[in-house]
Amino acid sequence: MRVDETADASRVIENLNAVLASTQATWLMLVDSGAGGIDADGAASTLLSYALVGDDVVFADESGPAPLLPILKSPSVGPHTLLSYNCVGRPALLNVSTLRSIGGFSPDAGWAVEHDAYLRLSEAGATFRHVPLVLPAGRAPVAFTHDHVSDDSCHVVQAALDRRGWRGRAARDALPGSVRWTLEVPLPRPSIDIVIPTRDRLDLLRQCISSIEAATTYENYDIIILDNDSKQRATLDYLANVRYRVVACPGPFNYARIVNRGVAHSSAEFVVTLNNDTLVITPDWLERMVSLAALSDVAMVGACLIDQHGRHEHDGIVIAPYPQHLRVDSNYPHHDQFVDAARDVAAVTGAVQMVRRDLWESLGGMDEQFEVVMNDVDLCLRSQLEGRYVVFTPTVQLTHRAGSSRGNLDPLADRNRFVRRWDIFGTFRDPYFPESLELLGSSVRYRSR
Repeated sequence: MRVDETADASRVIENLNAVLASTQATWLMLVDSGAGGIDADGAASTLLSYALVGDDVVFADESGPAPLLPILKSPSVGPHTLLSYNCVGRPALLNVSTLRSIGGFSPDAGWAVEHDAYLRLSEAGATFRHVPLVLPAGRAPVAFTHDHVSDDSCHVVQAALDRRGWRGRAARDALPGSVRWTLEVPLPRPSIDIVIPTRDRLDLLRQCISSIEAATTYENYDIIILDNDSKQRATLDYLANVRYRVVACPGPFNYARIVNRGVAHSSAEFVVTLNNDTLVITPDWLERMVSLAALSDVAMVGACLIDQHGRHEHDGIVIAPYPQHLRVDSNYPHHDQFVDAARDVAAVTGAVQMVRRDLWESLGGMDEQFEVVMNDVDLCLRSQLEGRYVVFTPTVQLTHRAGSSRGNLDPLADRNRFVRRWDIFGTFRDPYFPESLELLGSSVRYRSR
């Protein structure tokens, strides 16, 4: 069905619902009426060739407003990503019977009418199928402007938060159609323990704790210092007099075992694993993280890390094909709706990671076979096996001097074990990173299909 996005939105939605009520077709596809040269039939035929019985939405990558910069989409539609922006877009086939079952298109959704439909379909458990091909989209250029879509996007996301009973607020983000949604902290405010492994390096530990104390606005938190055989007199004197709990973690360095021991000494509702080479930048970091971690469908929450030179060091972990930190303006060279969004990810780094303590315990904590690396990624992947999500939030930022604590320690045995466990170079696919992209060290590569 062709849609004129220069017309009155309420009239267009009324016409959409009239067509939806009367059509005998199985699928509905919306196309911009002003895009005369677009091969809508060809796009629809291609999508139909990928559709399976039970699919509710079949969608593809799209050409977008910039000719040489297609909009690439992830194979899975993360429910938290979908709150941040319309990550489905066009072209898309929508199952008519499924649309009818949710009451059709919302009359008050404005030009975020499709975004609203995708949100409600997601809430109803609809099946989304992604086709990793760039097809003509049929979205008018005006659809990518603030004046046309941003206020309506905020409206439909706010409605989604309200439907779910999540106390929060949706506001315009920097890019058109992007929404910065924030949630209120649960009441009463949950207790949080911050566990910090250390071996000497008093300079790092002291700065880390001082930054927590100076910047943090959340009150119901405590710190547990995990001492892995510190020897220096200055460190021992500090640990003997610090007002926080110190847990002895003797033996050869095994990050997973040290952190597990620390969490075992916690009785808080939530735990943050924090490296001693971090500094807090965002004062309400714990409020922002716990408001997400407290959601029943969220397993882990991670933050944006900035290195000592001011460059992005962690914007989530991507497994495409091997686990690496996504880094804006580095291996991901531009800002777009995807990278700037609060979104579902395959994993986040344990350098700053929040988790509900009882979930940690139910998972058995970190696998101590991963002595140094991949223990955090493995934990994130295991936490999602029962339908939970790992969420990255770009609005929480900390400085991270990567490698300052463990140096160059990076056992190949850990990496090989991880590859075997998750069949990384075989069947594993990152559900939340575009299938057409590979992340290779300091660059990202597009694989044309």
